[in-house]
Amino acid sequence: MPSSVLGNLGASTAVVQAAQSLFTNGVMSHTGHANLSARVDGQSMLLTVDGQVRDLSPNRLALVGLDGTVVEGDLDPSNAEIVSMHSEVYRVRPEVGGIIHTHSPHLLAFAMAGRELACRYEALLRFGQAESVPVVPWAPRGSERSVSGIIDVLGQHPGTQAVLLGNHGALVLGRDPLHAASLLTVLEEAAEAELAALPLGGAVDFPASALADVRASMARARA
Repeated sequence: MPSSVLGNLGASTAVVQAAQSLFTNGVMSHTGHANLSARVDGQSMLLTVDGQVRDLSPNRLALVGLDGTVVEGDLDPSNAEIVSMHSEVYRVRPEVGGIIHTHSPHLLAFAMAGRELACRYEALLRFGQAESVPVVPWAPRGSERSVSGIIDVLGQHPGTQAVLLGNHGALVLGRDPLHAASLLTVLEEAAEAELAALPLGGAVDFPASALADVRASMARARA
């Protein structure tokens, strides 16, 4: 195991557990493709070395500077091109500690259609995703245009913790990798439910007070 990973054992364990949870929860594509990262500090992150994260282990993580420099480990060229997709999000969202990109099937359907995923599932409110998940227009994977599109959409939607990548997949942000994995699972459930509700006339919107009501209910439960 690289010394960088040993020195950041908590972060590496969180990335591995997050990847495992995605498969356990059944929200992965047939290929099992994803990339996951964890912020280590203000200057670096742990990143999966390639896109195959089934049975992920700590020795398949690399320490990468937020400037794109590989500090330790060997990134596959397929993942080297998406470094900035993670690092630039950490730069503009200092509260984010974990990022996951997947091709989760029902989220992918919305991304393929270029349609926002509306917030109509109560679990999203409980995760703080109290607005629609916006779509980033398609651009080649890992390109400057793709990354700048992600950053632009995050800037336009400061309350969102996820974006749909047009014709590609989803990018989900969390306070740590496990939180991002849990949110991704809820988003995939929401997308599946939206599609299932269409033959019934479609999902309905929350009342205007829904977020405040949920927050009050959560506060009472903690009291």
